[in-house]
Amino acid sequence: MTATADLTREELYERAQALDIAGRSGMSKAELVEAIDGQTAEESLRVASRVDAFRHLAETVAAGEFVLRPRALAGYDRRQHIRQCLREDHVNRIAASAEDTDRKFDALAASRFAFFRGTAFLFYRDMAGDDAWMPTVLALGDVHPENFGVMPNVNNVPIFSVNDFDEAYYAPFTWDIKRGATGFVLAAAEEGELDRKQQAKIVRHFVRGYVEDMQRLARDGTEQNEEMRYDNAPKLIRQLFESAEESRASWLDADYLNEDRSGFRSNEELVPISSRRSEFQTLIEQWVRTNEIEVPARAKGMRVKDVALRRGQGTASLGLNRYYVLIEGPERDGSDDLIIEFKQARHSALAGLVPPSAYEKNTKGERISHAQEVHLVRGDVFYGHVTFEGLSYMSRERAPFRDDIDLDDLSKKDWRRYARICGQVLARVHALSDESGMIDYDLEPAIVQAIGPTELFVADMVEFALETADRLARDHEMFKADHDRGAFKHLDFVHG
Repeated sequence: MTATADLTREELYERAQALDIAGRSGMSKAELVEAIDGQTAEESLRVASRVDAFRHLAETVAAGEFVLRPRALAGYDRRQHIRQCLREDHVNRIAASAEDTDRKFDALAASRFAFFRGTAFLFYRDMAGDDAWMPTVLALGDVHPENFGVMPNVNNVPIFSVNDFDEAYYAPFTWDIKRGATGFVLAAAEEGELDRKQQAKIVRHFVRGYVEDMQRLARDGTEQNEEMRYDNAPKLIRQLFESAEESRASWLDADYLNEDRSGFRSNEELVPISSRRSEFQTLIEQWVRTNEIEVPARAKGMRVKDVALRRGQGTASLGLNRYYVLIEGPERDGSDDLIIEFKQARHSALAGLVPPSAYEKNTKGERISHAQEVHLVRGDVFYGHVTFEGLSYMSRERAPFRDDIDLDDLSKKDWRRYARICGQVLARVHALSDESGMIDYDLEPAIVQAIGPTELFVADMVEFALETADRLARDHEMFKADHDRGAFKHLDFVHG
């Protein structure tokens, strides 16, 4: 167990939150250490953690030793493993009885694909230490069909790329391919209602798209100059651009602003907290300085017009804090206002599970903004990070054209086309790991060499995805039974 004094302030704050220590938000690091260590034996029951055990497992597997892997567990042992993983992953939310925690577990129970999306921690514990000999990239960490989409670039022009960096971490390139392949199997089955044969075909297209584009990039080296816009996108993605197109004024009126455009409307999703405007004005100014943001003319002055809590958004992030800050636009009539989102960041699900390497960056919000800066060379100018009330937050702009594809509308051919496009996009962002990231060698040729015979690599990824999807189906059934019995209203404490 890590000594309390060795923890970061954010880790201390989270532990104080789990122990319900009063006044924690105003405490210094030294005061947090004293308050936590000063609890009575009854108050300071330690929440059970297997983080160190899994870090050791990852190191052991990476060293080539034969050990029991959690994915080999079955029956009672597997059920206990799933239960413990989900309790650990949600320790602060369960301890604090966070309002959205029950909603998240209900959402995971309702859908196998949602369960996959919301349990990356479980997925990666099954992969601890895998593929240690493979080249490292700045991995997305949560690749699946709904984590690609349309978003603004630095010039506020819509582009199509990866759009979720919450789990980003330096890891073997195969980890993103394996998670993406599994995500396509599950989404094709649930959202597309496609059979096993079609699922396998879709995964093949995803993996081949990655391999073929990585081979091209190893040859041409053009990754820093590539951006998928309307003018150069495949037809399927051009259609997504067209469906996402909407004027800012219409978007604001339809989804966010009250009748006189003076601030946020109040509904189940948005809870205005207008009394905190001055507090968030200070936060905005700190955030601009911390991230050295070059404020564009459309946000000149960065005047906070209103603030709201955003509830019920996301899958993995349900139960975490999320704020929307309304910034007044040049017209001052509410027609061109901006919305900056601040979302509470967590440690990556990959932390402590990837094979040991020299590349590590896991400071929550800063890690996420680093990934965006690497993967989107000319990305959203408002992507960044900031510490607020002792917690780490990532930031980005909400935009009228921020959208992802409707999987329900895809034909069989469209599924295969979309999977191949996503594979290509993934290769392009991976290829930037040695240009903008921390990788210090020519990455693309190394990945091509590691892939080896294309058909063998594709077959391995398909087999992995199908086998993992089958295991997840069994896991989901055990999770649903445990959820019905109230298993996730309680934490595992170390007694004695």
